[in-house]
Amino acid sequence: MKVILKADIKGVGKKDEIINASDGYARNFLFPKNLAVEANSENMSKLKAQKDANQYRKDTEKEDAKKIAEKLTKIMVRIQVKAGENGKIFGGVSAKDISENLEKQHNIKIDKKKIDLKETIKTLGAHNIDVKLYEGVSGKIKIDVVS
Repeated sequence: MKVILKADIKGVGKKDEIINASDGYARNFLFPKNLAVEANSENMSKLKAQKDANQYRKDTEKEDAKKIAEKLTKIMVRIQVKAGENGKIFGGVSAKDISENLEKQHNIKIDKKKIDLKETIKTLGAHNIDVKLYEGVSGKIKIDVVS
């Protein structure tokens, strides 16, 4: 019997996958626990519509990420910090600081986890930092750290 899985089942398959299951397994285990539905034409069309909607949502998110990446290349974020005489910063500039200043100065909201900062910035001056906006879409942001 062909069934559409509604959840990930170890050793059987992933969510929204169509599998062949024995009649007894499907009727006695999968259907009562609401883990699967029969793969009839109605359920197949629902699954196709759901996959199309997910694909459309992913495409629009990717387009938005590309637009943001294009904006990021044209701007510079200025971050003011306290520094010593030789240009050493007290503390450091973290991804959180970059995210907050980017939102304050340019109204672009980017999650701090998407900013690819290997370690905190501890020197004054200009820095180029990678930002991973979406799967396959990344941009660069220019940061100017001043005292």
